[in-house]
Amino acid sequence: MSMASISSALLGSLLLILLVLPDHTNAYHRPSFRPGPWKHAHATFYEGGSGSFGGACGYHDVVQEGYGLDTVALSDTLFNNGQSCGACYDIQCVDSPQWCKPGQPTLHVTATNHCPPNYNLPSDNGGWCNAPREHFDIAKPVFLNIAEYKAGIVPIIYRRVPCQKRGGIRFTITGNPYYNEVLVWNVGGAGDVISIQVKGDDKLKWTTMKRMWGQRWITDARLVGESLTFRVEASDKRRSTSWHIAPKNWQFGQTFEGKNFR
Repeated sequence: MSMASISSALLGSLLLILLVLPDHTNAYHRPSFRPGPWKHAHATFYEGGSGSFGGACGYHDVVQEGYGLDTVALSDTLFNNGQSCGACYDIQCVDSPQWCKPGQPTLHVTATNHCPPNYNLPSDNGGWCNAPREHFDIAKPVFLNIAEYKAGIVPIIYRRVPCQKRGGIRFTITGNPYYNEVLVWNVGGAGDVISIQVKGDDKLKWTTMKRMWGQRWITDARLVGESLTFRVEASDKRRSTSWHIAPKNWQFGQTFEGKNFR
């Protein structure tokens, strides 16, 4: 083979690589998630426990799943049909010296639930979570960290912040051979997931899962008997691929740990 032919072949291979890789390269090498601007809103608190504070997002137990009780239910506008599940926020009580805790402490919370609207009440008198209000209904055990319970509702400032999680992203697989459901939790970085793909080591090619609700994702593709790889895309368009984290003999009800965002 002549040098010209070799050069032409190498150039062709390089062009092919450049055509195939940009999407993944850009996604994997985007800058880490950064805090957003401070915005004004209001906050209330709601009763519950570790098994109920994650209801609308599909989490089983917010304490066992690493979120603790530092959680919040988002109003309709912020909840975004469940896409915001897993997002993290800093919250400060402001402009209410009577009710805000001294020193304006910051509460760091994860969105794990939905505060439903109540259009039977005015948005400024009971219908706090009605659209288009941006409102936070904070888990009662931690509301006291920033304000007094007697206040009922307090003005706040808030901002999106990176989620700091211990260990990797977790994937809990439930269902049956014909209906597979995956709960995605303990997601770092942006925290909120917009896309999940799964791939096997044999017949199963990359398959995009559908959001059922919150952070529960479903597919009717046949996953049983395959070593599974998951690819997660967060709202900041960064991706994390966890290769072959579920062995061929995985069972429904098991949880597997993958690669997290930094």
